[in-house]
Amino acid sequence: MAENVIMENLTKVLFSDNVQDVDESPVQVDYLGGMIKGAVILAVCIMFAQLFSECLNMLVKFFYYILLGCIKALLPCGVLPRKSVKDQIVLITGTGMGLGRLLAVQFGKLGARLVLWDINEEQNLETKKMLDDIGVEAHAYTIDLSSKDQIYATAEKVRQEVGDVDILFNNAGIVTGKKLFDCPDALMEKTMSINANSLFYTAKCFVPKMIEKNSGHVITVASMAGHVGVNGLVDYCASKHAAVGFNEALRGEIRCLGKSVHVTTVCPYFINTGMFNGVKTYAPLWFPILEPEYVIYRIMEAVLTNEENLYLPRASHLFLLIKGLLPSRAVFTIAEYFGLNRSMDEYVGRNQNK
Repeated sequence: MAENVIMENLTKVLFSDNVQDVDESPVQVDYLGGMIKGAVILAVCIMFAQLFSECLNMLVKFFYYILLGCIKALLPCGVLPRKSVKDQIVLITGTGMGLGRLLAVQFGKLGARLVLWDINEEQNLETKKMLDDIGVEAHAYTIDLSSKDQIYATAEKVRQEVGDVDILFNNAGIVTGKKLFDCPDALMEKTMSINANSLFYTAKCFVPKMIEKNSGHVITVASMAGHVGVNGLVDYCASKHAAVGFNEALRGEIRCLGKSVHVTTVCPYFINTGMFNGVKTYAPLWFPILEPEYVIYRIMEAVLTNEENLYLPRASHLFLLIKGLLPSRAVFTIAEYFGLNRSMDEYVGRNQNK
């Protein structure tokens, strides 16, 4: 505002018909020069004041969120207030078994209305029956998440038959367990389609309505393999890196819109669900094979308290810090010490154990 007034006065001085020629009036020249110097000094002062104000505001927010994050990290689970999901429509992908089934049961016990997506119709109906038996409303849909057309078509069915989704839980995922040069192209493409590409389409189907209502939650089960490369998991790591990047960017887009739609990224180590049968950990004290019940408990706590990122186990935080600070060769040496690159050597997987 002050800058506009100064410029207006300068314009009057410079272009007014009443101003005499500078050669005829030295006093006028001194007056004009003083005005210009004053205007420049004032403009510079205003600019620095604005920069200082913005910088101070940024620093206050910066340290506030650091303090808040530290407090949340130190508090035991169950202390923070939890939001209610009663009567909310929760869509979970990959509900035929494993984490997806356990998540459905937990949300059902909290009074949510469940939408179950899985490629295996028989197993998905078993999950639905489990929910029916405890009095939970559940709707099962058979879907191949590697097909964009099926995602769009099934999403439209959900909107018509159940309603607008309040919580979208991207849980489905596959792993080939093959080294890059041994993995058929079709399997790699399917891994990327289910673990990464499907996230785009489910979000496009359901998130716009959340933004419109200014309420909702998107949760994606990624992996610590979305932050670290692992020998024997090239395609899986690539897909999970994509999932982590997707969630982070989606959160940024929603936040820039000023909307209260939450985004949570879950990054666990290997989980004992059968998907990674045969995997070994060489540092069980730091990186144990995680039990599903523990993972579900931590995920539910993260979702109900609107936590943005969940890394399991806690030692993952330290590893990510080291990875960000040290040279890549040093990080590789640490990974070798913990046996990370040997963990897949005896991988069997779920299908081979049927």
